[in-house]
Amino acid sequence: MREGLLLAIDGDSLAHRAYHALPKSIRFNALVGFANFLMRLWEAEQPESVLVAWDSLETPTYRHKALPAYQSGREFEPSILQQLGMLPALVESFGFAVAKAGGYEADDFLAAASRTWTGPVLVATSDRDAFQLVNDHVTILQPVKGVSELARIGVPEVLERYGVEPEQVPDFIALRGDPSDKIPGAPGVGPKKAADVLRQHGSLAQALADGRFPQIADDLLLYRDIATMDAAAPLPKLQATPPDWKRAAAHASELGLGNLAGRLESLR
Repeated sequence: MREGLLLAIDGDSLAHRAYHALPKSIRFNALVGFANFLMRLWEAEQPESVLVAWDSLETPTYRHKALPAYQSGREFEPSILQQLGMLPALVESFGFAVAKAGGYEADDFLAAASRTWTGPVLVATSDRDAFQLVNDHVTILQPVKGVSELARIGVPEVLERYGVEPEQVPDFIALRGDPSDKIPGAPGVGPKKAADVLRQHGSLAQALADGRFPQIADDLLLYRDIATMDAAAPLPKLQATPPDWKRAAAHASELGLGNLAGRLESLR
C-alpha cells in the first residue's frame, strides 16, 4: 500500500466507458466493467484511500440553472441509468468512500478531494475539464482505450495538449467552448486562439479588462464559472479505506454476478 495516496475516481465517467466497452449481453455490464476497473486500479496503485464520486442526475446543479442549455440533449439508455443507481452501493461494498449530493457533479467532489487531501492524489477520469486540478501533487489518470489503458497527465502534459497552465483551463474552456457540455465559447475562437489569448493576457479576467470581447464579457465570465469545479462540494470523511474483497464478493453474488464474485473471492 502506498501510504498517503488518495485515488479519486469520476464514477459516472468510468461507468459510461465500462458500459460501452462491454457487450450489452452481459448482465449489468457497467457494474462488471467498473468493478474490474476498480480491482485493476487498486492493485496497480495500492492507494491508502479510495473515493468514488458521482453526478446527481436527479437534481439540477447551479450550472443548469445559470445556463439552461448546459448538457442539454443528453439521453441515457434505461439500462445505464439503472446501473448508475446501483453502482454506489457496489463501491461501498468494496469498502471505498462514495461522494454524491444533490446539486453537485462528480467533478466537484474530485476538486474538493484534491484540495482537502494533504498527500498525493490520483484522479481517474476521462473528462478533460479535470486538467484544471493538476499540480505538483495531483495527477490525472485518463483512460485511453476503454478503461484498460490509462495515460498520466501532469503539468507538462496539460501544457502540451492545451498550451495553457492547469489553473488557466477554466478560462480556456470559457473561450474555446465545450460542445459536449453545450458551452458556446467566444465566436470564432478555437483551441489555438484561446491559448494565444491566455498567453498574451494571463487570464480571461485580464483579457476582458484589456478590452477583449467587450460584447460578450458577461457571457464568458459565466462560462468560466460553469467550467470551474466547485471545491466546496461536501465530502465524506477522507480516511484509509482498505478493500473488503469478501463483502464485495458477497454483494456481487447477491446481484447474480457469479463470475465477478469469484474474481473478488480470489483477492482475499
